[in-house]
Amino acid sequence: MESTWLVLLSLALGLTVGAGFVTLLYVAERHGKRAADVVNPAVPDGIDQVLDALESAGVVLDPSNNVIKSSPGALSMGLVVNQQLAHLELLDLARGVRRTGEAVSEELVLSRGPFGDASMHLRVRLARLGSRYVLLLAEDRTEAFRLDEVRRDFVANISHELKTPIAAVGLLAEALGHAADEPVQVRRFADRLTTEAERLARLTQEIIELSRLQAQDALREPELLDIDGIVAAGIDQNRVVADADRITIAVGKKSRAMVHGDERLLVMAVHNLVANAVHYSAPGSRVGVGARVSDGVIQITVTDQGVGIPEGDLDRIFERFFRVDQARSRNTGGTGLGLAIVKHVVQIHGGDIRVWSQPGHGSTFTIRLPEATHPAPAATGDTP
Repeated sequence: MESTWLVLLSLALGLTVGAGFVTLLYVAERHGKRAADVVNPAVPDGIDQVLDALESAGVVLDPSNNVIKSSPGALSMGLVVNQQLAHLELLDLARGVRRTGEAVSEELVLSRGPFGDASMHLRVRLARLGSRYVLLLAEDRTEAFRLDEVRRDFVANISHELKTPIAAVGLLAEALGHAADEPVQVRRFADRLTTEAERLARLTQEIIELSRLQAQDALREPELLDIDGIVAAGIDQNRVVADADRITIAVGKKSRAMVHGDERLLVMAVHNLVANAVHYSAPGSRVGVGARVSDGVIQITVTDQGVGIPEGDLDRIFERFFRVDQARSRNTGGTGLGLAIVKHVVQIHGGDIRVWSQPGHGSTFTIRLPEATHPAPAATGDTP
């Protein structure tokens, strides 16, 4: 009997110890899960997919402002580095949202990355995401701000450029009235009036042309063109001016290359480069023009022996209305739009333009265009 009670007591004690052990395991598991949730917080359902699909920047912050999820845009903008926000301004906004619970929207100018020199204009919005997280969304407005600045500068430059010939036309018209009885003076003022009117017409036409080019992303109806014919046409338009200043235009060998493009635009681009070379060359000097093909790339080169371009201005010469020598440009009738037009013409043809220059020794401009893959049309002889 006594042995039976001992067996029952041992069994009860075993069950009690086992139940306690199971309880300890359950409690330990609950604590472990809670700790894991704190260390590895889960993003609310659906947020992962939304952030992965965002083209702009999106970031989810935990209660300690650690980044637990970010979109590719946030990484490419440099907003997130090592799972942390890279800008104190964004951290301050996140703390404010967490403190007040209210969403905020701000326009910020931040560096692109923690050590970047380039700045970016961002429109950011932060809001609570559930009870624990903060969601940050950022839209890069840098390009929009740049275009606004370009537009403002363009309008200001147009106003300035138009003011000079318009004022000159008004003054010359008034002078003509006072000199009505002096035929020589009338003729002189009339000639100057014609010159200013032509300059005004040329400036207006180039502004219209540049606006069309900037609105045109690609060629609408490209044709298969002979590059040698384009170069010859661009040169012919400058023969009279070059001969008047005793400037020799030397033409290289024929390239026999073909290009897909717009003939009028390409001739205009070559013409503008040759005209610049002639205008900035001394009387009696030489301008070289040539075209060649290398590895499927057509290169049209215009070289002069003129005054050259300072190194600091090389990055700006394709800007609208930019002139290296303001006085000389105005004396030769330059509008400051020629090289900008060349750049846009070349770009919509899938090419680029490069420049080399040394002050006092001259400049070389090179248009690079993709060679047409179609064979050149066969030469046709006279019909027998």
